[in-house]
Amino acid sequence: MKALLLLVAGIGGLIETLVPRAVVRAWTKALYRNAGDAEPREWVYAAARAEGAVVVLAALVGLYGVATAEDDEPADEGDGADETSVAADPRNTA
Repeated sequence: MKALLLLVAGIGGLIETLVPRAVVRAWTKALYRNAGDAEPREWVYAAARAEGAVVVLAALVGLYGVATAEDDEPADEGDGADETSVAADPRNTA
């Protein structure tokens, strides 16, 4: 499930990186009542492109982490449960 969410985020970031004007236009229409009156400045498109690139990079790093993670995690060897039970046994003479 985590990999799927990272993949969707990465695709969204890729779209935002490749076509920032369409993404800004869509968000403007969704957020403002009079979207036709709103005119974003030129730096908004550069910021949207940079944000998309950061999202893509984060998604790739996350997907790499998911892909390289081991399925079976080893049990904690330092929990001391076995040593304590052996030492507390009065029949243990060793």
